[in-house]
Amino acid sequence: MASEDISAVLEIDQVSFSNPWPERSYRYELAENPAAQLFVAKLDDGALIAYLGYWLIGDEVHISTFAVHPEFRRQGIGENLLKNALADAAKRGAQVATLEVRASNEAAIKLYGKLGFKVGGSLEGYYHDNDEEAILMSLNGGLAQFSETSQ
Repeated sequence: MASEDISAVLEIDQVSFSNPWPERSYRYELAENPAAQLFVAKLDDGALIAYLGYWLIGDEVHISTFAVHPEFRRQGIGENLLKNALADAAKRGAQVATLEVRASNEAAIKLYGKLGFKVGGSLEGYYHDNDEEAILMSLNGGLAQFSETSQ
């Protein structure tokens, strides 16, 4: 992701989340957070249709933000973007991947499960906009498989 991508990312954020990240958070991730890596998926014409951010701390990668524009969901774009991000993290030494997801986001939970993530717990009232529960998911080991498939 580059700074010129932020406006398109914010548009996807607005249509994807009830409590989207502010612009300053993306600017911080890009310019100041050494643990952050940000990825985008674009169409051939350059239109940004998905993004993903992660933090790599030690041997753990934490998916911090991830969304696909609603018009492009369920086409494998998010899955490919996630696989590429996990491959990148594995190359940087990640052994474990973690994330939290809204309990109501069944499509995302299904995608993470398909890639080997397991439910490890939950946090009641985690999402402050509606006190929704967060499902905690992790993938312990096995990140190297994504390096092999993203070649």
